[in-house]
Amino acid sequence: MAGPLLLRSLWSSTTKSSPSPSSPFISKLNYFSRAFSSASPAAAPPVPSSLNPSHLRNVAVIAHVDHGKTTLMDRLLRQCGADIPHERAMDSISLERERGITIASKVTSISWKEYELNMVDTPGHADFGGEVERVVGMVEGAILVVDAGEGPLAQTKFVLAKALKYGLRPILLLNKVDRPSVTEETCNEVESLVFDLFANLGATEEQLDFPVLYASAKDGWASTTFTKGPPDQAKNMSQLLDAIVTHVLPPNARIDAPFQMLVSMMERDFYLGRILTGRIYSGVVRVGDRVHGLRNNDSVAEKIEDGKVVKLMKKKGINMVPIDCAGGGDIVSIAGLTSPSIGHTVATVEAMSVLPTVVLDPPTISMTFGVNDSPLAGRDGTHLTGGRIGDRLMAEAETNLAINVLPGLSESFEVQGRGELQLGILIENMRREGFELSVSPPKVMYKTENGQKLEPVEEVTIEVNDEHVGLVMEALSHRRAEVTDMGPVSGTVGRTRLSLTCPSRGLVGYRSVFSTDTRGTGFMHCAFFAYEKFRGRLGNVRKGVLVSMGYGTVTAHALMSLEARGTLFVSPGMEAYDGMIVGEHSKDTDLDVNPVRAKALTNIRSAFKDENVKLTPPRLMTLEEAIGYVASDELIEVTPKSIRLRKKYLDVNKRKTMSKKPRE
Repeated sequence: MAGPLLLRSLWSSTTKSSPSPSSPFISKLNYFSRAFSSASPAAAPPVPSSLNPSHLRNVAVIAHVDHGKTTLMDRLLRQCGADIPHERAMDSISLERERGITIASKVTSISWKEYELNMVDTPGHADFGGEVERVVGMVEGAILVVDAGEGPLAQTKFVLAKALKYGLRPILLLNKVDRPSVTEETCNEVESLVFDLFANLGATEEQLDFPVLYASAKDGWASTTFTKGPPDQAKNMSQLLDAIVTHVLPPNARIDAPFQMLVSMMERDFYLGRILTGRIYSGVVRVGDRVHGLRNNDSVAEKIEDGKVVKLMKKKGINMVPIDCAGGGDIVSIAGLTSPSIGHTVATVEAMSVLPTVVLDPPTISMTFGVNDSPLAGRDGTHLTGGRIGDRLMAEAETNLAINVLPGLSESFEVQGRGELQLGILIENMRREGFELSVSPPKVMYKTENGQKLEPVEEVTIEVNDEHVGLVMEALSHRRAEVTDMGPVSGTVGRTRLSLTCPSRGLVGYRSVFSTDTRGTGFMHCAFFAYEKFRGRLGNVRKGVLVSMGYGTVTAHALMSLEARGTLFVSPGMEAYDGMIVGEHSKDTDLDVNPVRAKALTNIRSAFKDENVKLTPPRLMTLEEAIGYVASDELIEVTPKSIRLRKKYLDVNKRKTMSKKPRE
């Protein structure tokens, strides 16, 4: 209002004295008029032709664990000129590089001929299915990578079902065809299995008409015809890139419509704050544009925050590159807003409609995170209070929609997720950040429909040597598993493949037992199948434990007499306290022991007598093993330096009282 008032005051002051046209007041009036007219909003700049959606292709790479997704992405990046410093360049999280698995989805873009290809690398493990679900809505096509030797497995079905549900047109890539055991007949058989899988999952006619390519991602080549090794001039990914351009539809987006983007990923930057990544559904966005965040509140669009685009970025290769503008169909990152998160809509201030969000599968297990209250608490960590733990969990739930966090009693939090691996990764990240916490064993989330108790059941695929089949079948029978299919592995002598359905609660902790039973020669993969009728209590799946009834440093003298009682989890020099689990009992009952008992001093004792004690190396548990091992009356004490098992109630009398209550 300051501008018009100033003009009126100038005009009134000049008209009272009736000045001449050459008066300085008139000159001032003309000057201000020109200034304010030049400050009026200008017309929007024309849309560059480079933002044409027909030159874009959005593709997700989906596959089972270890079938070669991330290696394939390396070769595609290298083919298109990206400078890759090391293998599996897309695995940017330290835990991903350590464990050799993809945990979070990542987006990058590569240029091929006159096209821009936005590629999304997704996790293959079913525990990280939320990462797949929230990104498949950004793409029009998918590269389904299948190991030509193993064929489609449980998690292949899981990720493929998500892709087909959103109408994606897949390209089948049979990887690892350079292996000696893979023949053209093997590939034809795998192709038939994949076609049957498509049909069983309800694929449309267009989706069933998928192209098939053969590749060795490790050697960096792909071919439209079966070969064990193409000529040197054809040892590249050109045929796969051409297939993406040909078979994947360009994004259906209007450039001339108002700008709208659905946020699918979010990360935090120390300088830029919240960075929102998603696909532009319509319009054009430029640096400096006024935008706002919207969310759906009871089918009504609710404004979250007004702001402007401070920085616009796009991932090219492995680098984040700033850009000036982006158009509909592209996948970009925006900085400038502080409140919107995953599932919200970022739009120009004129648009007030909310884009539809992705519906995620419900969580199947939960664990309770609480303050570490053991006698050894506070020695290793820096974040010890329930408030710090709660803030960290809420921040995780904001960036990972597959995790729900519910406040509990006495500074505890119930964390709901897809599987023990997903929650184990979260706990491992927290302990590396300096948190100390106590964690309960996983609990299955039941449902009740029509008065009937339902539980989550998983589809399990197992491949073992013939001599281990009986041992595996016996162990799974105690865990309420049911065999659906059994037969020899084609092309391999002495191997058997089992297909089973097993309750999720029965599989908790079984992976380490399976590795021991098969001597590391078998493999097992699981994926969520359905909620089914409760199958009853589990059989005998674990022995009792040795519980410490002393506080202090563990001695070799005490452990020497305890070795015959079972398997030890501690070694001399470690700290122990009342209620801490120091080993597994050889029987089915718990046993209280004293691992800190020192040898009595006598006047005939040699000074170096204890050096002759020879102990069996202890079984030191990893975090995943501990999560699968603990029973319902036990907890895991997690610190940056240690993982200890303990009873929920440290006092022996309280334990005896609580043990009279029936267990699940």
